[in-house]
Amino acid sequence: MTYDLHNIPTFGVAGNFTGHLEQAGEAKDFENVRTAEANAPKALFPTYIPLAPGMTIDDQSVPMFLHDFPFDDEKIIFPAGEQKLQIEPECALICDVKWKAGRVVGLTPIAFGASNDCSIRKEGAKKISLKKNWGRASKGFSSHTIEIDRFDKEGILNRYRIASFLVREGEAFAYGEDSAVRDYSYIYNKLTTWIIDRLNQQKDEGPAENVNAYLTKCTFPERILVSIGATRYTDYGEHNFLQNGDKAVVVLYPEDKYSAEEIMQRVKENRLNEEDISSLVQLVEV
Repeated sequence: MTYDLHNIPTFGVAGNFTGHLEQAGEAKDFENVRTAEANAPKALFPTYIPLAPGMTIDDQSVPMFLHDFPFDDEKIIFPAGEQKLQIEPECALICDVKWKAGRVVGLTPIAFGASNDCSIRKEGAKKISLKKNWGRASKGFSSHTIEIDRFDKEGILNRYRIASFLVREGEAFAYGEDSAVRDYSYIYNKLTTWIIDRLNQQKDEGPAENVNAYLTKCTFPERILVSIGATRYTDYGEHNFLQNGDKAVVVLYPEDKYSAEEIMQRVKENRLNEEDISSLVQLVEV
């Protein structure tokens, strides 16, 4: 099934794979953020907040750039004036939201898909979102999503892995470590409980933002998209940034049907269109 994201607020989870923030040079941004556990995610950050009826683009209660629709499932447009751009390979969840008295009281993941929460690597950005949405074609979400039967270890997601590749001059390089979705630091009920808490309680401090205020402004939406964290990079991915003409590829695949080697071969052959694979292939344009 394909979802139209234009009216769906979207978010990302920072620090849900141990080691990713260190590789991305962002660990120090969160050194003053207190978490319940050492391996807990650090923050829930916004990437897109749609304009609600009656809301104007100059309403300063939500940063203006967050209203720019950033998703494209075919390309990434390189941000002007920047040099370091990296794929952020993730599993993303389409979630139904239940509200009561201005607070989120329920969150039900209904589908998942491959996500590239593409990021600018630069020092000095005060908020995570400033490195995430630079306008049109800033990030990607697969047009092919897969229905979630149940969001626990007995469900479909427990079979899936996240793989990512950079294709440059016809050669495919593993970009992120091939990782099981079940190996996120927070997953299933622990993850949804944490997201609900952040949607309700997160404050505008340090690199984090008051996302509840944003959702209130867009009239308590019944659905959101959450990219639940980027995998660790391979050595190649950590040290090679995107260039004009590259292809950024993110693949979610069931490990009981495909091997990592077969997925690599399918990437090389551009042969990823299977019902049980959610893939995202984006051409980088300057």
